Amino acid sequence: MTDAENIEVHIPLGVGTLIAESFSILFRQFVPVVVIGFVPSLLGVVLGGYLVGFEAVLGFEETNASSGGASALVSLIDLVVYSITTAFMVQLAYDAKLKRPVRIGKYIGPAMSAIFPIAILGIAVGILMGVAALAFIIPGLWVYAVFSVMEPAVVIERLGFKGLGRSEKLTKNYRWPIVGALVITWICALVIIIIALVVADLALTSGILAVSIVIYAALTAVGTGLISILTALIYARLREIKEGVSVDEIAAVFD
Repeated sequence: MTDAENIEVHIPLGVGTLIAESFSILFRQFVPVVVIGFVPSLLGVVLGGYLVGFEAVLGFEETNASSGGASALVSLIDLVVYSITTAFMVQLAYDAKLKRPVRIGKYIGPAMSAIFPIAILGIAVGILMGVAALAFIIPGLWVYAVFSVMEPAVVIERLGFKGLGRSEKLTKNYRWPIVGALVITWICALVIIIIALVVADLALTSGILAVSIVIYAALTAVGTGLISILTALIYARLREIKEGVSVDEIAAVFD
């Protein structure tokens, strides 16, 4: 093992700092985060609604046992929605971290050019996680950590379908800290989603399904946005630790 590798192992990821900064960016850029995350979230709800029913997607009734295949497809759709949201959110995260103005218009081109490989790779990661989780939930989380920075790698470095390999390389020696950061943030996002379900349920009792769907999509966009921001910051931190690349240099690809 080289000296560089020894140094790399002993530099902490800084989980607490990453989580705190993710929340800081979310609160400071709350409206842009909702705007960016809303459309993918809404599309995910609509597609899932047509597959298993809107009431099931919104958690108001159980999914029919005979629709197991459709439910699995809905889960994959959720992963694709997250991946697409992250493609847009990484750019916002770096602008916010550098205290630069949010430039949603400039995010569209790089994100759109990466959507196809990100969507396909997101599905692949979902399948790998599912297979690993058959043994126990921990292997599934570990697999997710291995490929957790795929989306930023594809968007920032324009790697296309090589994003999985790049993520595997960057996350090496840091996968368990990444699992810890993601689990803590997922719990916070779950609280947001539960709130979304409660508010959407109140809207649904008024008999307006469309309003319920819109409210749910908007609030889940917040939870998804939080995780996407954390993912972007983890990627930047790994690049800093392993390659000495600063956030300024990473964000420069959009200028």
